[in-house]
Amino acid sequence: MAGVDVVVEEKKDDSIDRQKVCPFLLRVFVSSSGQHHKVSEYHKGNTPSNELQIYTWKDATLHELTQLVKEVNPETRRKGTKFSFALVYPDFKSPMYRMREIGGTTTGIKGPDDLKTLANYRITIGDYMDIAITAPDNWNSGRAKNFGNRTRPY
Repeated sequence: MAGVDVVVEEKKDDSIDRQKVCPFLLRVFVSSSGQHHKVSEYHKGNTPSNELQIYTWKDATLHELTQLVKEVNPETRRKGTKFSFALVYPDFKSPMYRMREIGGTTTGIKGPDDLKTLANYRITIGDYMDIAITAPDNWNSGRAKNFGNRTRPY
């Protein structure tokens, strides 16, 4: 009797089958000022006016979200454009929202947050994403926010 080889396909813990799992709506609010929107702009059912609606999955990476934003905002395609991501979520102890910065990417430069997924940040369906975009020209203007202790692009 001949031996049978069993091939087991290894999957990442947080990856999903995008052919079988329905995507969810992620409401994204983009600011081109280099700073995130104020969390007060999300109170009492309000949201900032510049909304992108993205259908995605929890295994989507920050790099993947960057690519989607670049598709609709051509000016963000320049090498060195920084994207700072923050989750905006309801505070269940009070009738307000909280904001938590989760990472950043830079157009044309690989970084440590590129492959982090929404699931890594424990996103919940219904949370918002706030993205602050800084053009390469504005890095040294004082408006750009550094990620951690890094002072140069990563």
